[in-house]
Amino acid sequence: MTAKTFELSPGYEISRVIRGGWQLAGGHGAIDRAQAVTDLIAAFDVGIRTYDCADIYTGVEELIGEARERLRNERGAEAAGAMKVHTKLVPDLEKLATINRDYIRGIVDKSLRKLKTEQLDLVQFHWWDYSLSGYLDALGWLDEMRREGKVRNVGTTNFDTPHIAEILVAGIPLVSQQLQYSVLDQRPANKLAQLAAENGVKFLCYGSVAGGFLSDRWLGQPEPDMPLENRSLVKYKLIIDDFGGWELFQSLLGTLKAIGERHGVDIATIASAWVLEQPQVAAVIVGARNQAHALANAKIMDIALSDEDRRQIAGVIGQSPGIEGDVYTLERDRTGRHGSIMHYNLNAGKV
Repeated sequence: MTAKTFELSPGYEISRVIRGGWQLAGGHGAIDRAQAVTDLIAAFDVGIRTYDCADIYTGVEELIGEARERLRNERGAEAAGAMKVHTKLVPDLEKLATINRDYIRGIVDKSLRKLKTEQLDLVQFHWWDYSLSGYLDALGWLDEMRREGKVRNVGTTNFDTPHIAEILVAGIPLVSQQLQYSVLDQRPANKLAQLAAENGVKFLCYGSVAGGFLSDRWLGQPEPDMPLENRSLVKYKLIIDDFGGWELFQSLLGTLKAIGERHGVDIATIASAWVLEQPQVAAVIVGARNQAHALANAKIMDIALSDEDRRQIAGVIGQSPGIEGDVYTLERDRTGRHGSIMHYNLNAGKV
């Protein structure tokens, strides 16, 4: 393992920066498929050799599958094998009460086909409603597929501390949990980090740049009016509000900018490097809309924050009341500010 890679499970190494796939799904503008594949390979070439996608990200598994096939054809099986791909299994809310083994196996088989592989490197399981107890059965069926060899590793996405504990007690060998973690949102540190440390569960973190808010673009800008241009910005603007509002956010951006200037990088790079240093964090998941973004994202793995850098960031965070509750608790309240903007049935009609 080097500073740029992390051994997530025995013999399975990932890059510490993971190329996110959400920006390639619906709602973020038109996608040029050929260019998207070229951009995915550009990330590979700068050392970002792990990719994140999901069954519910329309068309993204297919794009990554095309990139893997192109690597195989142009550079051979070894290059294609060096590409690690993490997907998610997100059953629709309306299906949760009737989930069965065939449903779970069907989603995994579709991901295998779309990603052009015989084994999924990591399947990260999400469940919308804890009042429906089928998540343990579903994870058990997913673990069956791990034992069969169709899945290499099993993880979760957005489960809170009590439910991760329940899953571990049930004997599901979780290697990771994908969750939101940033200088704005440290909910994973409240309780889950200790449980994860005790059980060898690592964090794969999204939201480290808050959908683009943690960037030079927003420094010195007035608070934007709703509605914002995409659902990602709406989501993270709510986090900024809960962090302490626009004025405190601007103070944080100013601090990150000054630190970035000392290191010769931008605000987003420093924000992500801070997340990489947090306990139990194996990697950050970052989006990239083009090859230049991939080059910038690769620099995250080169940053070594100083004690003074950390002190300055902690000084701003200390002025925040903190985001309330456990991991994803706010987002699970479907009537609340955070949960009401979620889409809960994104697998419906997919083939």
